[in-house]
Amino acid sequence: MNRILVALDVPAADEAIALAERVRGAVGGVKIGSQLFTAAGPDIVRTLVSRGDRVFLDLKFHDIPNTVAGAVASARALGVWMVNVHASGGPAMLEAARRAAGDGPGRPLVIAVTVLTSLDAATLGAVGVGASPMDHVVRLARMAAAAGLDGVVASPQETRAIRDACGPGFLVVTPGIRGASAGTPGLDDQKRTLTPIEAVRAGSSYLVVGRPITAASDPRDAARRMAAEIDEVGEPTSR
Repeated sequence: MNRILVALDVPAADEAIALAERVRGAVGGVKIGSQLFTAAGPDIVRTLVSRGDRVFLDLKFHDIPNTVAGAVASARALGVWMVNVHASGGPAMLEAARRAAGDGPGRPLVIAVTVLTSLDAATLGAVGVGASPMDHVVRLARMAAAAGLDGVVASPQETRAIRDACGPGFLVVTPGIRGASAGTPGLDDQKRTLTPIEAVRAGSSYLVVGRPITAASDPRDAARRMAAEIDEVGEPTSR
């Protein structure tokens, strides 16, 4: 199974569709985040789902439990494969998100964002979190697992600790992936990163990859080369 999810972080639907067409079959799915969703709305999700893409809707819902439940239910109606919420919304919000996803065929995976990869210890301290990024991530991951969620979004640097805390079947989706090859575009807003091989060896289930693929001269070839780098490491622990 291909565990690369390419980030369609572009400002318009036509660009996203063109990029998805270029990498389809070379990646395991596509991620739609705030920029694209705000520009193109739910129609871009419907379009890509209708073309056979597995869509990770990365809107990081964080609100009162009832509001988040409604958002997750709407995401399911769009046919998304995966959706995320912020773990810092607390147990009641996480449980509401899980219930809203439902059960059976068509249920999206629900995962919780722990600590953004752009944050480090100093930034956490500035917003009142005294724990280290590692300790805070593991605490939030345990809370998400207790609420019945399928996994978390976390830096690859915390993946092994999450595995130890939450078990092998718990998904760990890792952004902040940098290319292993020279010339890969820089990740100047990412502070806690690893290469694809390092992340998978640490136990990552899926890798969210943006610029190392999307900014390449040939995104399809870049995706294929990255997949080949990790092909021998092993299989994801879940769907």
